[in-house]
Amino acid sequence: MEKNDSMIVDKGLPIGKTKHITADGITDIKNDLNWYLVIEAESHDAAAKLFVAHPHLDIPQAYIEVMEIPSGTGM
Repeated sequence: MEKNDSMIVDKGLPIGKTKHITADGITDIKNDLNWYLVIEAESHDAAAKLFVAHPHLDIPQAYIEVMEIPSGTGM
């Protein structure tokens, strides 16, 4: 976090239970997401490269997903 602090827009929070909503109603579902973090980088690829040596990846079967927020969304 300290190394890339200047790129962090939102340090995030844990993500809790998930609801799935369709025209048929609301159901509880489970996904593997458990935290979010918002960073600003020159590109999607540049953002992904920031996490290549992240300590979280030392956990067996751990992974990190980097999702792009398209420009013009207010972030």
